[in-house]
Amino acid sequence: MILTLATVAIGLLAGVLGAILGLGGGVVVVPALEFILPQLGYPITIAQAVAISQFSVLAVGLSGAAAYLQQGLVRARTGYLLSPYTIVGGTIGSVLGLVLPARAVATVFAVLLLYSAYSLVRGLKRVEVEREPSRLVPPAMTFAGVMSGLLGIGGGTVQVPVMNLLGGLPIRQAIATSTFIMGLTAVANALIYQAGGLLDARLACGVALGVLIGARAGAGLQKRIPDRELKLFFSVLLVFTAAQLLYKYWGQA
Repeated sequence: MILTLATVAIGLLAGVLGAILGLGGGVVVVPALEFILPQLGYPITIAQAVAISQFSVLAVGLSGAAAYLQQGLVRARTGYLLSPYTIVGGTIGSVLGLVLPARAVATVFAVLLLYSAYSLVRGLKRVEVEREPSRLVPPAMTFAGVMSGLLGIGGGTVQVPVMNLLGGLPIRQAIATSTFIMGLTAVANALIYQAGGLLDARLACGVALGVLIGARAGAGLQKRIPDRELKLFFSVLLVFTAAQLLYKYWGQA
């Protein structure tokens, strides 16, 4: 019972933050499962946490995107054009996630989070105006897909900065469109981890339930947060999560 409540609570937090920031919730789910479940007598590997997170990403994509579509924030045409790159990248990343060592996956995750935080903080003073997208967007989105499949993060940690800094979308539209794309990407990722035998269905359902509730609430809260604070909050969360992962896999070595 306690284990079920813990997974639902993790999913609830992940859903709220995931929808507010366009992260897919994996940036919360993966570290939380790894840090909290062992305290409850249920040890879990990072690969298993990533597998469960793929379902949370799918739940955020479905629930959060529906709310953002109602608000008119999703750039659907952009989402459909870029989603094939993330789906291909996600398939590659999911296969890599089945074979790479846990420390390697955690380190890549942490470096990605720190770089994303740096990119957003650097752009805090930039005026939010729509501009022509860079040619680097498609390869960057493919990389986002690889990170999504490898790390179970939904790709939002890469997609949001890419669409905001390279794609020319204002931060709110970048977050909404990222949420829309991640739902499409997560389906293939989840199937690969299921085939690899890493998915705990009971835990995945608990997390997904919390995410579905939290994502709808998060999408409604996001429109009340000013753009600057939204970017700053996003960045602080990424740095904190990266520090936790690096400490676990390198500080205690």
